[in-house]
Amino acid sequence: MARLYQHKWLLIRLPVLGLAMFAASWLWLFVYPMPSSTISLTTASQEGAYFRHAQRYVELFAAHGITLKVQTSAGSQQNLERLRQKEQPSDLAFMQGGFGYLGASLDRRDRSRVETLANVDVEAVWLFTRNRDMDALQQLQGLRVAVGPEGSGTRKVALKLLEQARINTRDMALSPLRDSAAVHAMRQGQMDVVFMVATADSTAVQSMLSVPGIQLVSLRKSAAITERNPYLELQLLAQGSLDTHIPPRDITLLTTSASLVAREALHPALKRLAVAVAMEAHNGGGLFHKAGDFPSLRRIDFPTAPQARQTMAHGLPWLESVMPFWWAQVTARVLLIVLPVLLLAYWLMHLIPSYLRWTLKSRVNRWYGELKFIENDLSQEVLSGLDLTRFLQQLNAIDNSLLAFACPKDLMARCYMLHQHIEFVRQRLYRMRGR
Repeated sequence: MARLYQHKWLLIRLPVLGLAMFAASWLWLFVYPMPSSTISLTTASQEGAYFRHAQRYVELFAAHGITLKVQTSAGSQQNLERLRQKEQPSDLAFMQGGFGYLGASLDRRDRSRVETLANVDVEAVWLFTRNRDMDALQQLQGLRVAVGPEGSGTRKVALKLLEQARINTRDMALSPLRDSAAVHAMRQGQMDVVFMVATADSTAVQSMLSVPGIQLVSLRKSAAITERNPYLELQLLAQGSLDTHIPPRDITLLTTSASLVAREALHPALKRLAVAVAMEAHNGGGLFHKAGDFPSLRRIDFPTAPQARQTMAHGLPWLESVMPFWWAQVTARVLLIVLPVLLLAYWLMHLIPSYLRWTLKSRVNRWYGELKFIENDLSQEVLSGLDLTRFLQQLNAIDNSLLAFACPKDLMARCYMLHQHIEFVRQRLYRMRGR
């Protein structure tokens, strides 16, 4: 212990400092890691609203030092699969309503793997046809119907509605066409009906409305459809709301929400930032909603991320609101990891040597106490030769222990005085034996 105290810088303080650096590094890397500087967002086709939203997201994330990679896809079904895949999953995705709780299609074991960050827009279920009198799904039998490609949300909704209407898909010719390809097919007369799930400002919807002879269907018993499908709602498309004469009459449309979702394992700071970006990108109004309605967490289709409610209610944490994103992350880790670990290391670097010094000083004091007992015993009037021999042996034992003691510099004067005192008592014993 004395040698340990003598080399306290090499044997105590440097190891404590090294251990502190290791602990801080481990906590920084594994317990509270920094968020990634690159994340991915999967959308749909380049002609859809999801892709346009993604381009806006790229700019907003870049302003915070985050690189957003945009991935196109067949639609919401493929987006969901990308979020759930184990190898190189997507971080964020735009999802059409009906793929989670509200659509009763979310597998129980997968419910915790995808989280809702915000509902960001309203999409309508558009049904275009050349038949002016069409108002029911049963009238689609025997027609050529474009329902979108495999993996698209449009196809999922269309097939679900046809199934609920008890229409056998073998009684019609289904086509995977969508967007501009579907519009071109309708212009050429190669398609009779087209399903689309899109926003009102979608290029494909606007193009379809401009095709001569194309009618927008207002389905009968729409309220019953919404009862069977909680992710669908009824919205009134007023006469002339799209253009002067489009639509030519009031039409009731089925609508669903578009949401921004994230995989559960995404870094919490990136989830907060994604919600903040959504609040900036989707705060305007639209055909089916007012300014300020979005983003929201009403009628969510997946479990809500805790960071979403926190950010929407209170905004970003103070550090992230007053500092650039990366500096805020570094500052938070310095305050929560580096500073406490360094303070603990500083305390240990002083506490351990202080404890060792106190222990060594107590040992010297114990020898002083033993020497004092010997002096007190020597003051007795009657002492035999055996008593004097025993006292001399005790003195020699104390002296030998003192000689083997690696005395620290700050106790050297005290040890020297003890040695002198022992020698003084030893000489006294020799004189008493001589008498």
